[in-house]
Amino acid sequence: MPGRLQDRVALITGAGSGIGLESSVLFAQEGAHIVLCDINADGAKKGAEIIAERYPNVTAIAIKCDVSKEQDIRDAVATAVEKFGRLDIMFNNAGIMHPEDDNALNTEERIWDLTMQINLKGVWWGCKYAILAMRQNPTDASKGLHTGGSIINTASFVALMGAATPQLAYTASKGAVLAMTRELAMVHAREGIRLNSLCPGPLKTPLLMDFLNTEEKRQRRMVHLPMGRFGEAIEQARAALFLASDDSSYMTGTDFTVDGGLSSAYVTAIGEPILPPPVSLVNS
Repeated sequence: MPGRLQDRVALITGAGSGIGLESSVLFAQEGAHIVLCDINADGAKKGAEIIAERYPNVTAIAIKCDVSKEQDIRDAVATAVEKFGRLDIMFNNAGIMHPEDDNALNTEERIWDLTMQINLKGVWWGCKYAILAMRQNPTDASKGLHTGGSIINTASFVALMGAATPQLAYTASKGAVLAMTRELAMVHAREGIRLNSLCPGPLKTPLLMDFLNTEEKRQRRMVHLPMGRFGEAIEQARAALFLASDDSSYMTGTDFTVDGGLSSAYVTAIGEPILPPPVSLVNS
């Protein structure tokens, strides 16, 4: 049976670890050719090697890409189109959570600017060049390929909820991603280009675990999680797969929240979770 992304081309930023790496492998499993982009070239290369070993019928290429630089993103999209002749899926997933990001009084301007440059401008540029490419996608009815495509922008549950453990620049950047994604979704809705935001809850990824570097920090957040655990990157990858595929063909401008019930919670249950978390696709 053909995969849900058969013969499509996906470009994923932040593909060297976490959500981006899991998504790269999962999308390849579903038949997509993958362009893995990351400032960590070794991480992106590792992902491409995993895909090449497991899924020889698809092609994966790794590119070093700093999303804070417009030219890097423009070149990555151009490489995808040059190599594969199209771009069907753009997953703007790269981002930072700076350890010096704090409240309005303590966050330095350089931290604010760096966060906005990566988390917001990088997504803007990713959308811009993906839209230009998707407008040119050739139609191949025999393969179910068409003009347009799906753009997925990683935001966060903190764009929807406030926290007394502030990361002001990060929160503001993710709120801006939601607003920008909605606006672009309306602009391009009749071009066959869909844009949706993915809003993960707290995840057991290096990005967050490096930040939550004490048991006190972890437990202060754990008490609010209805499922009694942090999410896994593979769970976000599965949500991204849905948004990338035609299964979500009537969805655009959506804040797609995958947070284990956090944004719906007031008082959480007592006791340990019965079910274990899902296993990483990368490490399986």
